[in-house]
Amino acid sequence: MGEAAAVWAERQEGRGVPPEILAKADTNPWHHEVRDFAAPTEPVDTPSRRAALELLGTGGTVLDVGCGGGAAAFALVERATHVTGADQQQDMLDAFATEAQARGVPHRTVLGRWPDIAAAAGTADVVVSHHVLHNVVDLPPFLLALTAAAGRGVVVEMMGEHPMAWLDPLWERFHGLHRPPSATTDDAVAVLRELGIEPAVWRWERVAPPRQDPVWVTRRLCLPATAVPEVGAALDGLVRPRLAATLSWPAG
Repeated sequence: MGEAAAVWAERQEGRGVPPEILAKADTNPWHHEVRDFAAPTEPVDTPSRRAALELLGTGGTVLDVGCGGGAAAFALVERATHVTGADQQQDMLDAFATEAQARGVPHRTVLGRWPDIAAAAGTADVVVSHHVLHNVVDLPPFLLALTAAAGRGVVVEMMGEHPMAWLDPLWERFHGLHRPPSATTDDAVAVLRELGIEPAVWRWERVAPPRQDPVWVTRRLCLPATAVPEVGAALDGLVRPRLAATLSWPAG
């Protein structure tokens, strides 16, 4: 493992939840709600969408890794001739398939973790993966598999730091747990360069996200439901970051 990959792995491992805290959780803190990942009716014009459309040109196939409800893939339907959604949650894939049918887009879904399912997912002209990198510890195999699956190129979207790093003060407040620094976009770029890939990078601000639901945050913090009021009050003093980045590179 190269130096940049080791730094990424160390920082990502530092985002884990200690077993003694996880054991007390009422529900799985890592489960994502489908409603939070639904594709908007009208695609949002972002550097990620523009980069993917440029790679698609007049048309082509799309593989969406960590697809959720398909926000990344369905932003490209004007030029996508077929979309494949890959995700580790079946309910996300069900939502992806329903949305593809509603939009009249040829599609298929693949259940499992990337890159374990790379062979089953196959290849596509353009591979997109939005807000997945911060769920990955061993980054090189993940990135290399994205590149190998792409006929034309890859587009990755990520937050400037771990999307849950803004909750670090609450981990300290409720659990006495001090979080190490988050992996960043620069860390991801360093890993790509270590692999011999020079990505184009756009840094931009997302539309201000809604105030996070205290119930969701309470679950994410592995706290009981009785803590919801206190968590809600604590959220008033926190600001969610808006800085995002798009990384794009051509197929190998």
